[in-house]
Amino acid sequence: MTTDIGSAVGLRQSVSLIIPVRLRTDPEAWSEGPLPFEVGGHRTDVASRQTYFTHAAGRALYGSPRRPCRWHLFADLVRGPLHLHGLEILRTPTALRPRHALAVLHFSVPSAGLLDVLRALGGRAGAGPGPLDGPLAPDTLLAGIASPTDLGPATHPYTVAFLTPGPAETAVLRSGGVLPATADRWLWALASRSDESDFPVAPEQLPGQTERAVRISADWSALVLRHGAAFLGHRPDEGDGDFYDFAALHVRSVYLDALLLGIAQRDHIDELTDGLSGVFDGPGLARRVTGLERDIAGFRSTYWRQHLTAHGPANELLLAYHDQYRLPARFEEILAEAADYSRLVQTQDGQQIAGALGVLTILGLPLGTALSILQVLGDDDPAHLLLALTLALVATAAAFTTRYGRLVLASLRGSRASRE
Repeated sequence: MTTDIGSAVGLRQSVSLIIPVRLRTDPEAWSEGPLPFEVGGHRTDVASRQTYFTHAAGRALYGSPRRPCRWHLFADLVRGPLHLHGLEILRTPTALRPRHALAVLHFSVPSAGLLDVLRALGGRAGAGPGPLDGPLAPDTLLAGIASPTDLGPATHPYTVAFLTPGPAETAVLRSGGVLPATADRWLWALASRSDESDFPVAPEQLPGQTERAVRISADWSALVLRHGAAFLGHRPDEGDGDFYDFAALHVRSVYLDALLLGIAQRDHIDELTDGLSGVFDGPGLARRVTGLERDIAGFRSTYWRQHLTAHGPANELLLAYHDQYRLPARFEEILAEAADYSRLVQTQDGQQIAGALGVLTILGLPLGTALSILQVLGDDDPAHLLLALTLALVATAAAFTTRYGRLVLASLRGSRASRE
């Protein structure tokens, strides 16, 4: 029995890595759709997953027959503590990165301590070299198709870990229906990819760290953090034929998909935030605001979903990811800021229209008055007409020297500069 996860080895251990990549070309040699895991006659292909998600969410995650956005490739490669079972690519283009995508590597961890592997994947001090080297290096696995990119918080892969305990691991097992406090400590360690030497959590702080844990059922829980998610069983795993067969299937399919959508949403919101921060860099405010409004509308139509399915856990996982990055609040700020800039552009447009009308008034009033006088007098002498035009031009020039005329000229200059 262990109260701290340490190097404990679960009876069933897996980890899926989510890596941002730049897609060089569509992987035509791969099969379309997500990786279809199968157990007990249940297969997690596109058809079965689309019955779980709403149509809008399914379109973002799986594309359409005419425009696929996801591909998979089965694999069987063992190196060190990791056994690679398959790879996926989900294309999630943004306005500035049209070739942006998310690669998913599906591993099982047959015998090593899962937390030890997660710490190495997260680059923790003292965790040893990362296991993604040699034939398991993402550059090697995706050669010719995609190349990993460095996108800030995704410098290390986002990890989705799953562990089921044996009967001796009473620290995570329900006793009389009650979940021990140490279960959440294990859950937090797996999701954060850290042990006590990396980040010693004070006991009184742990409830705050795990308050967004998703109790999927009495048998297992999930926790979503900024750099990783974890799923942990709370009763002994009885091996093949156990409910955990289906739990592992869900972790690698629909629950993973909910997190993939959250990561795509975060990438788009990060880009929109960067775009808004540079809206006043140089001339052409109206053009940039129009482009940002178009990008916001495209993101909102394609990716911005907070309700994925009538089934609860996937929604809760997505909302937990949202909470980690404050995505709903950030998107509301983006909408409010874009609305402010749009009003500014509309004000400048109004000023330009008013300025143009002012110019027409200043130019037309003296000339129209002079010509009307000549018409009333019935005077068609060319000399008198030329004199009237000269006097009209003098009156117009004098009008432009008044406060009203200067305001009209300043308005036109300001509106023109904002559009260049």
